[in-house]
Amino acid sequence: MKVIFAQGNPGSEYAHTRHNVGFLAIDTIAATYQATFADKSKFHAQIAETTRAGEKILFVKPTTFYNDTGQSARQIIDFYKLDPATDFIVIHDDLALPFGTIRTRTKGQDAGNNGIKSLNSHLGQEYSRIRIGIYNERRERMDDVDFVLGKFNSDEQDNLPRIFKEVAQFTDQFIQGQFDPTKITVI
Repeated sequence: MKVIFAQGNPGSEYAHTRHNVGFLAIDTIAATYQATFADKSKFHAQIAETTRAGEKILFVKPTTFYNDTGQSARQIIDFYKLDPATDFIVIHDDLALPFGTIRTRTKGQDAGNNGIKSLNSHLGQEYSRIRIGIYNERRERMDDVDFVLGKFNSDEQDNLPRIFKEVAQFTDQFIQGQFDPTKITVI
């Protein structure tokens, strides 16, 4: 079993914010598998399931707020008796990477990301990540919270499908056990 886990905040007011780019990406990926999300309160998450090459895949959007997602991840890992180092990947925004950049890692520190800090406190640092850059020039004129909770501009929205296509390829590599650290620029 593999868990594709996205960072984001629940609620319509956060739906298209930069901080929810993980949710936007996983929605797109799950749709390609025709997997539908359902509430799973015992995991504090919405989960969509599919099977690929005989392996069960869970797409997970925690219903906790971004900074508390580790609780949901830990419950899923424990319930299914999974190893975070081989069975778990998170998709999340990265304020330090320019918009259009994607960086993958197989482990690491939180780099100031409170959602990753929560995951690290519940899982340790040994799990894979797909980091989607959200930085643009507006960031210099705003504080972190206002920027990450802000909406994508129209040019960014137009480019999100290209980014999500690359993210989907990285999730496929993870599912197939061929996931390696890398950095690409899509835009």
